[in-house]
Amino acid sequence: MNNPKTYRHLIDQYSIISDQMTRKRLLVILREMETVLLNNIEGEIVEFGCYVGTTSLFIERLLQATKQGDRLLHVYDSFDGLPDKSIEDASVAGSAFKAGELKATKRTLIKNFKQAGLRPPRIHRDWFYDLKDSALPSTIAFAFLDGDFYGSIMDSLKLVWPRLSPNGTIVIDDYDTSNLPGVTRAVKEFFKDEGIQIRREQDLAIIYKSEHK
Repeated sequence: MNNPKTYRHLIDQYSIISDQMTRKRLLVILREMETVLLNNIEGEIVEFGCYVGTTSLFIERLLQATKQGDRLLHVYDSFDGLPDKSIEDASVAGSAFKAGELKATKRTLIKNFKQAGLRPPRIHRDWFYDLKDSALPSTIAFAFLDGDFYGSIMDSLKLVWPRLSPNGTIVIDDYDTSNLPGVTRAVKEFFKDEGIQIRREQDLAIIYKSEHK
């Protein structure tokens, strides 16, 4: 592989197509993914909650730039916006998002990839709680979870964690933020008996799977 800072060049070169991602958070996500690629961790790349492809585009660019195009990017989204909130999403800081918000279409996602001259990802349209095992790659090297609500993050973790390779990485958006507390509650509840250290950076949770998990 070439320069281990490939992700920085990509972020400098291309624009971010929506306000649902910041440059600082994208730097962290792609840095963690590039580390996985550099270490040749086995498996595919998955993103839960792709919206219009804001982050997906950069994930695919990094795969191509690091000559790892044999790995597939799988994206998962309802394309009907966010699901209903649960009691775990209640926040004293005020409400952020509601059911049906952040609605996009598969057509828009594919269009954005074609306009960028990139290979479209494997697209899986469904609510996370309805996803079948066959929709997931058998082995995952890196996962980005952007579900916003407790149920979506919990469902994503239940699907991804058993398939994550040893030394693989999960990055979760909106961690430890006051207006989306369900994300933090889901992460802490899921890993409470795992003895896993959760690192926070730029409102992201970064979780590494050890060789013994």
